[in-house]
Amino acid sequence: MEYSADDYVFMQRALRLAEGATRRAAPNPGVGCVLVRDGAVIGEGATLAVGSDHAEIQAIKDCLARGDSPRGATAYVTLEPCSHHGRTPPCAERLIKEGISRVAAAMVDPYHEVAGRGIAMLRAAGIDATAGLMEAEARRVHRGFLSRVERGRPWVTLKAAATLDGKTALLNGVSKWITGPQARLDVQRLRAAHCAILTGSGTVLADDPQLTVRDFPVAVQPWRVVLDGDLRADPASRVYQGGRALLATCVADEARLEPFRARGVEALVVGRRDGKADLADLLTQLAGRGVNELMIEAGAGLNGALLRAGLVDEIVLYLAPSLAGDAARGLFAWPALESLTDKIRLDIADARKVGADLRLSLRPQPAA
Repeated sequence: MEYSADDYVFMQRALRLAEGATRRAAPNPGVGCVLVRDGAVIGEGATLAVGSDHAEIQAIKDCLARGDSPRGATAYVTLEPCSHHGRTPPCAERLIKEGISRVAAAMVDPYHEVAGRGIAMLRAAGIDATAGLMEAEARRVHRGFLSRVERGRPWVTLKAAATLDGKTALLNGVSKWITGPQARLDVQRLRAAHCAILTGSGTVLADDPQLTVRDFPVAVQPWRVVLDGDLRADPASRVYQGGRALLATCVADEARLEPFRARGVEALVVGRRDGKADLADLLTQLAGRGVNELMIEAGAGLNGALLRAGLVDEIVLYLAPSLAGDAARGLFAWPALESLTDKIRLDIADARKVGADLRLSLRPQPAA
């Protein structure tokens, strides 16, 4: 299928709408939709919170609010319109009802209740419906939803901050502040874009963090998840205050879990692997709770374990232009390597300055 230059322009607009809706729509995909007729935008919208309008419905309502009609328009949508009855009626049916003449979707929805049925329903109604316009870009925007549906686990972004020689704290534990205020503000923006934030009990014991989003407006705070396999941390820790806190532990003893439950903390009991909490099991359980995007803010132990297990999709690393010396604490803990062929290779996807610091977006590469 060949697309015109205008097709790309309007799909780019839909993708920008989708990016703004990703967090609020979870666990649904944050879809964007733009309605166009005779080269002009007549309506646009993005998915609202669960149980509310999908992008196509919002775009139709926007068109009607402008005093226009969507009849004869092209709908540019970042994901195939749904074809099943869930919390809302099928969007494909509404597009047919409104007389849309063409639907250009960025990609087929892999969710098992859709998976091509939306496109088929539209075509059966005589609508010119295709999928594949800017699919690579759409997969990036919808990566959290796609990860949960296709892999059964969230998209995992590991955030870390270090000196230029890779140190996260002094040997005595002092770590505030390695990076500058602009980088710390950027971390708040990053938190706001995720469904949940995971840390380990070691970080809770050492720093007593809150892990909330500050300085950015969010309708709902991300889930704060503490991996505490043996229940080392205090139920009164700040991370457990204020709601939306999850405790992931290997302890199934209800008497020991009760002090956490009494504070409104929900518990996830995960299995063990090689004597430690099974990280893959934890990610599967978080996906089952609708977590599309998971951010890691932890210490070297959990960082290293996740990376070595191949469970990290992206690393966002803030590097401060300073040196802490060989004796300071590092980023990732794992056994000493015997060969450089065992090193973990990273692809630099993006590099930019944030204030005085450098922010790198890195993608772990498959082993050679």
